[in-house]
Amino acid sequence: MTDFAISWNLCRGRFVDSVSGLTNEQLNYRLHSETLTIGEMALHVAGTELWFVSQLTKRENDAYEAKLIKAATDSVVNDLPFPYSPEEVNEVAIIEAFDYVAKIVQPHIESPSDEFLTTEIQSVLGPIITGQGALARFAFHPGYHQGQVHIIKTAPGYPA
Repeated sequence: MTDFAISWNLCRGRFVDSVSGLTNEQLNYRLHSETLTIGEMALHVAGTELWFVSQLTKRENDAYEAKLIKAATDSVVNDLPFPYSPEEVNEVAIIEAFDYVAKIVQPHIESPSDEFLTTEIQSVLGPIITGQGALARFAFHPGYHQGQVHIIKTAPGYPA
């Protein structure tokens, strides 16, 4: 197992724990107009992982995957609406997305090929990165958003 996988498993596990068990109202609470909701963040994290691996492996994406990949960028780094409605953002959909993506990502993060590590792709923020750069981002991305989840959960007005 790579150091990337060790960090990813830890950070991703803690992130999933931080969003598990939340009500639809809590998952869809928007702190202010310029932020993602907790549920949107969760789908964004899963979508980003899928987008990176899809580019690195030249994976053909079905409709479910294509929509999840849009959560990586839409309403995050562009002005397009988030691809999921509040009704679609719920604990079942989030856990399903994380489980689905983990099955695709895990083999590549635990034992990446040299080709995987050196292939160049476009990151969510736009710069061209290698597969190694993608794995480095996987290792901290859920932890970054876990901090945001904590801020939202402790904000005045967050639903009990």
